[in-house]
Amino acid sequence: MHPGTTTPSPVFLIGAVCAAQVLAQLGAFTFFALLPTFFLEWSLSHTEAGVLNGIIFGAYALSVPFIVPLTDRIDPRRIYICAVGLTTCSHLGMAFFAHGFWDGLVFRVLAGIGWGGTYMVGLKALADLVEGPAQSRAVAFHAASIGAGGSLSFLMAGWVVDVLDWQGAFQLSAVGSFFALLVMAFLVPRRQPVQTKDYSGISALIRAFKNSSAIAYSIGYFAHTWEMFTLRSWVVTFLVFTAAQGEGPPNFLIPTVLAMFMELTGTVASVIGNEIAIRVGRRRWILMVMLVSMATGAVVGFSAGAGYGIAATACLLYNMMIYADSASLTAGAVGTAEPGHRGATLAVHGMLGYGGGFIGPLVLGVMLDLLGGETVMNWGISFAHVSVVVLAGILVIRLLKPGELPGDRV
Repeated sequence: MHPGTTTPSPVFLIGAVCAAQVLAQLGAFTFFALLPTFFLEWSLSHTEAGVLNGIIFGAYALSVPFIVPLTDRIDPRRIYICAVGLTTCSHLGMAFFAHGFWDGLVFRVLAGIGWGGTYMVGLKALADLVEGPAQSRAVAFHAASIGAGGSLSFLMAGWVVDVLDWQGAFQLSAVGSFFALLVMAFLVPRRQPVQTKDYSGISALIRAFKNSSAIAYSIGYFAHTWEMFTLRSWVVTFLVFTAAQGEGPPNFLIPTVLAMFMELTGTVASVIGNEIAIRVGRRRWILMVMLVSMATGAVVGFSAGAGYGIAATACLLYNMMIYADSASLTAGAVGTAEPGHRGATLAVHGMLGYGGGFIGPLVLGVMLDLLGGETVMNWGISFAHVSVVVLAGILVIRLLKPGELPGDRV
């Protein structure tokens, strides 16, 4: 369908935007999947690896306050097309021009800015096109598409590096993001946002910060992404270390394949979690999930000493618990945003959330270096720090008591 035609059905719109997000995410976790390779190729320290892991989320967090509020006055589809074009360039830069830490840092920053203009912007485009009770489920499916693309990113990187090299993995990632551009350009219709009197960037962001329900969900999202991206960015390296302590992983469950399964099962957990939140109450569900993930995070790093199978299972289950409130938190922020300020609310949501995504992986890398390198004890201590952050998120949710959404059980 060419843009500008009659708005298609909600099912078609959800499918088109989610397909674009899957394609855009094909290179999102390529670096994480190949981190053991970059330790050798670029002679990285754990702190440098933590910077490269987290900088994509730091760039995201710094860019969304400028990018996403624009969607309240400019068609989100136009912004998305520009951003996913930048994502394509960042992957090509990694493939052809990156030779070490500083080169990689530049292109990881560009990838983060590109992500800042696709993830929440794509969500805003979808939320503008799909209103009413279906919106919460549209948000959940959107989150699922991000997870599906991420899972394929891990699998694709592991496969391509064996067949070709790490540069080939980034080249294929660029192809995926370019096809995302085409999907958004030709299958998603134009939608001019409704103008409001108060749409300037600073005032809109201040107004979003004053929305106590939305900000509570966003602070919870900060703790969530700190935990999620710490595990996601380091899990392959952690499992490679674990495998080296014993006989190694089974041939069918190498670390990149397990990371793919983690993304897939996490995606399912996110969608199911949102459905449970609708039925039992959003705030109640989020608090339950955070409590369980906090307890699991405190011990998951120590599983490296129990053998690859137990560590892999622990990571898989921990990841599912992390994801179980992902869509619920984002749907809460979207659903409690003020009309006409949804873009600014999502900007705050993304800035806080992905700020945690930047800090968490960096903190783990710094802790490993300060503790003296990779040992079972050091991995355990380093991973356990996220439990303190999740506890803070629990306290904020309890204190601010964010509102439920239409259709949620009160």
